[in-house]
Amino acid sequence: MAVLLTNDDTSAFAADFPNDGLKVVQLLQPLQPNWSFEVVSVKDGVLPASPEAYDGYVITGSPASVNDDSLTWVGPLLAFIRAVHDARQPLIGLCFGHQAVARALGGQVARNAAGWGLGTAPTHWHVERPWMSPPQATTTLMAAHNEQVIRMPEGAVCLGGSEFCPIGSMQIGQHIWTTQFHPEMPLVFMQALLGYLADKLDADTMARAHTSLNNPADVPLFGQWMAQFFEHAMKNPQ
Repeated sequence: MAVLLTNDDTSAFAADFPNDGLKVVQLLQPLQPNWSFEVVSVKDGVLPASPEAYDGYVITGSPASVNDDSLTWVGPLLAFIRAVHDARQPLIGLCFGHQAVARALGGQVARNAAGWGLGTAPTHWHVERPWMSPPQATTTLMAAHNEQVIRMPEGAVCLGGSEFCPIGSMQIGQHIWTTQFHPEMPLVFMQALLGYLADKLDADTMARAHTSLNNPADVPLFGQWMAQFFEHAMKNPQ
């Protein structure tokens, strides 16, 4: 399994924590101890040799914008997503990964007029899928985004969302699943992030973010769903 690292934050704050690729490994490895994981530094221009190089992929979050074509690694990533889609290899996109899948396959990502989604956020699930076991009507995860998917690619199905983020999760075929949110992000990281952003964002955004942390994140459940998605996708090739 390859975790495609897209977080290009080189600040001292970011250096105090494991990178987002390692966060994903720490989430999934205990659930699948027999799987091997490799973090691939896409943000440094590295990509797998082919879609078939790994059994599946997770694309991490990033402070970068999927619409920023000045970033030399974004275009190649979008092309690789199209190749993974064509090969029907299993893929999960998280936050930036969710948006990258949408843009790569013909959807649209834009700045949210309502501002930042920060702290925790709900996804109200419209439908159940076989990998969502045990089922739960609403899940809460960490959020850190001011852009989101406003139009899905052709053939994508919206699995869930909220009033703030209507397209909170997408499915494409049996091989792609995405979420706008961060199952890999622990509470301690979000608390530190809010401290780091305290003088960078407006007071109302920060107050809402701090209040939202009273809603615990469904990290173990969502990690289980991710592992089960990969199992389901591998057993049901298209």
